Amino acid sequence: MGEQITLGEVQETLLIPLYGRAQDAQSRSSMLGDRKAVELVDAIDYDFTKFRGPSLVGAVLRASIFDQYVREFLDAHPDGTVVDLGCGLSTRFDRLDNGRVRWFDLDVDDTMALRRKFFTDSERYTMIAGSLFDDDWHDQVRERGGPVFLLTEAVLLYFPEDQVHETLRRWSTVFPDTLIAFDTGGHLMMNSQDRNPVFKAVPARMEWICDDPTTLQDFGLQLIESRTFAQPQPSVAQRWSAKYRYGMRLFGWAPPVTTYKLNLFRTKPVVSA
Repeated sequence: MGEQITLGEVQETLLIPLYGRAQDAQSRSSMLGDRKAVELVDAIDYDFTKFRGPSLVGAVLRASIFDQYVREFLDAHPDGTVVDLGCGLSTRFDRLDNGRVRWFDLDVDDTMALRRKFFTDSERYTMIAGSLFDDDWHDQVRERGGPVFLLTEAVLLYFPEDQVHETLRRWSTVFPDTLIAFDTGGHLMMNSQDRNPVFKAVPARMEWICDDPTTLQDFGLQLIESRTFAQPQPSVAQRWSAKYRYGMRLFGWAPPVTTYKLNLFRTKPVVSA
């Protein structure tokens, strides 16, 4: 008997990328090689087979692009701090640990209770039970000092626009001159959710619509780059199989690709008086 789970509606969606990474790990041309994801799927009592369709591969492509954002940060700041907000059952620390980074994984209580069944805190790795919309994790992250990288993947999309905008504004104040990576989805993508096979298997639906990531600069952010699956970093594209490397270029014009963006921002620095 596998591990029983009890998750909220939005939290249940964390199982979609987990299954996508596990499937990728079992393919001969794996992009992430995430064997830990396979172990987790095997250990959890859940019907993962109800998830199907292109979103499973999309979760892997997304993870590889966000992984590269983190790699580049750690190349520049090997002793920096990374915070994965709404981490779910991410294995990103396992994939990217350079032996020096200070890493925090944060998620709400039910998700973190499940996560703790499979992961353990260590000197440089800490799990925090809490909401990314709250403030009580800020001091713990800033305590060490030095550069910080904030990442939140496939999380903000599920919440109302006002709540997301206020949170981005607060982060830009609390974490000045800090890199932040997150994804955004436009109207065409959001309006097609009910036709997406994975969303037929879960009740949660995404809410926050952002057609143009440059508009988020109104909340104290500076857009550094915005990518689609048709525009991965060159080093990432090299790790993709030809099927996805060329296939995404071929269909890069399609609204499901063009309206979903993976963004890297920097918060504004403190202005000296």
